[in-house]
Amino acid sequence: MSRVGKLPIAIPSGVTITLDPSTIKVAGSKGELSTPQLDGITVAQVDGQIVVSRANDEPKVRAKHGLIRALINNMVVGVTEGYSKKLELNGVGYRVAAQGTDLKLNLGFSHDVMYKVPQGVQVLVEQNNMTVSGIDKQQVGQVAAEIRSLKKPEPYKGKGIKYAGERILRKSGKSGKDK
Repeated sequence: MSRVGKLPIAIPSGVTITLDPSTIKVAGSKGELSTPQLDGITVAQVDGQIVVSRANDEPKVRAKHGLIRALINNMVVGVTEGYSKKLELNGVGYRVAAQGTDLKLNLGFSHDVMYKVPQGVQVLVEQNNMTVSGIDKQQVGQVAAEIRSLKKPEPYKGKGIKYAGERILRKSGKSGKDK
């Protein structure tokens, strides 16, 4: 039995879960999310909880057991609390500004980098810090990773875009002058 898959999911007040033969829909105060049902996995609502079970112990079905439970739990947390990731911009002359739904980033290139924020995700800009937030955990993580990939932090001076709390391993640089 999957350790993650066998755990029941508590349904908070204000959250409605609709179980169709092909999709699972979760609606809450922040919005609505859905995911497709997987073959060999049974999702049932019992006593105010969601219970996920599998039909057999084939490896493909066992792999899906914990996955679908984690996806449903992420949807429940997303529509109640939401998800957010914080990014920091380090470097002389590096700036970020919000222009409507787009981000205008000065990252030391000869041109400004424009990033179009997808629908369903909000980016809050405070000086050189960005907070990416939304209800879909996968989409929030993807947008944060795309923004970070525009200028990854380099190991010599630490300039670039990094996650808040991320530790950048620093290198010493040239050491030939000491000889």
